[in-house]
Amino acid sequence: MNLGTVQAKVQYDQGMEHYNKGDFDRAIAAFTEAIRSDSNYVLSYFNRGRAYVHKGDYDKAIADLTQAIRLNPNYTEAYLSRGIVYNAKSEYDKAIADFTQAIRLNPNSTEAYYHRAVAYDEKDNYDQAITDFTQAIRLNPNYTDAYFNRGIAYSEKGDYDKAVADYNQAIRLDPNFAKAYYNRGVAYNNKGDYDQAIADYSQAIRLDLSFTNAYYNRGNAYYRKSNYDQAIADYNQAIRLNPNFMNAYYYRGGAYSRKNEYDQAIADYNQAIRLNPNFTNAYNSRGWSYYLKGDLERAMADFNQTIRLDPNFAYAYGNRGRVYFDRKDYDRAIADFEKALQLDPNEPESKQFLQQARQLRGR
Repeated sequence: MNLGTVQAKVQYDQGMEHYNKGDFDRAIAAFTEAIRSDSNYVLSYFNRGRAYVHKGDYDKAIADLTQAIRLNPNYTEAYLSRGIVYNAKSEYDKAIADFTQAIRLNPNSTEAYYHRAVAYDEKDNYDQAITDFTQAIRLNPNYTDAYFNRGIAYSEKGDYDKAVADYNQAIRLDPNFAKAYYNRGVAYNNKGDYDQAIADYSQAIRLDLSFTNAYYNRGNAYYRKSNYDQAIADYNQAIRLNPNFMNAYYYRGGAYSRKNEYDQAIADYNQAIRLNPNFTNAYNSRGWSYYLKGDLERAMADFNQTIRLDPNFAYAYGNRGRVYFDRKDYDRAIADFEKALQLDPNEPESKQFLQQARQLRGR
């Protein structure tokens, strides 16, 4: 061992000491000195790359991990670490290539299968993701995150029973896993089991009182059960936690509308529109609240705006047709009802009012 290598080893050990204390700047400086002393010191490139990851400097991390691989083409952990960085940069094809190489070098690399599955999931290749998560679980039957993320992949495929089974297993392994309760609640919600969904959202909230989406989705479940007061309470909490939560305003407006509190509903739709001036559904729903208040002028303006934003919005034509109908402008009402039915042949109210409008025009 020459003098440069001996000195590099001392500097590398200093770098690892700083790294293990979380002092990544000093770790990088020490690894850099080690590389100056011995430009072929593989571990210094590898761990300097890892330190750059902790600082969020992914490009420098990739450069160091790539150099480690050049110096040692069979360095499994370097491929694995570089793949994880590519995942963080949303460069999923490159990540998959690195994880695949890591698996070739070590077919029992649980982490390589797991992270490759994450990359496949991000590319919407859910079947391949499930295959890799399953392999990770075979290698480590207690891999909580693998069950959790496989559950997500099953949910994306619409297989909610298998998703629930995986979330069950994740919860068994970690009874305080708030996100697993939350995701299981989403799966139950998608199955139409709102009571189970509410129970899981509630448990997620017990474990994390600032879990904004758990309040929001519990509110949605209460809404679907027609428990509008409880829904509003949950939307209120979601908005307290995130004052710019557009959908929470929108659905709270829907709950107020269901309670015939149209001014409150309009106020919430106004806020949703302020947050997103192209929020088509909010214009349509605000228009309907104006209609129910008897303010046909504002209702017409909102339905017109909805149609400008989305010329294929069937309900907006049906709703505007109702305004024309009430104004006894049957020709325009008929045109709108016909357009609504062209876009959605199963829209019942447009069918009913189209027939009435035709009869009244014929008198």
